[in-house]
Amino acid sequence: MRIAINGGHCPGKDSGAVGETGLQEAYVTHDLMQLLSYYLQQANFETIQIQENELQEICDQSNQFGAELFLSIHCNSAESRDAQGTETFCLTTFSEAGNLARYIQSQIVSSLGTVDRGVKVDRFYVLRHTDCPAVLIECAFISNSDDEILLASEQGRDDIVHAIARGITDYVAK
Repeated sequence: MRIAINGGHCPGKDSGAVGETGLQEAYVTHDLMQLLSYYLQQANFETIQIQENELQEICDQSNQFGAELFLSIHCNSAESRDAQGTETFCLTTFSEAGNLARYIQSQIVSSLGTVDRGVKVDRFYVLRHTDCPAVLIECAFISNSDDEILLASEQGRDDIVHAIARGITDYVAK
């Protein structure tokens, strides 16, 4: 199975959200993308890593690769420093993408104990313009001090990626 992994935002061009300590979303998602790709390859999936500044370029690369699943990995942010947890987005919950989103969301929340903000529907560009089931994962809030600690730590990132990989393998095995 071919899986396109998009690290949200682009180091050096678009930092994405920035935590209180200066931690930049683009660098966190770059690391998460690389780790996830590595673990999925170990499980015999074929992956492509895409971290571009242009949304259409991200979708074009995924489509040209022939991706059968598309994941866009992000760190959430909010004005309220109290907002925390994990949420996973898809175009519609009654779809293959919705099923994939539920598996991933469940694994992250149960494995890491993050606040379950649920599977949600949105019309993000990358979800609308990829040719396969696509999800956008907001792993944790970089604007929340507890979540930022998780995102900043090597172990926290590894735990997040293992949970996403388990969600994917659960989805594929269904």
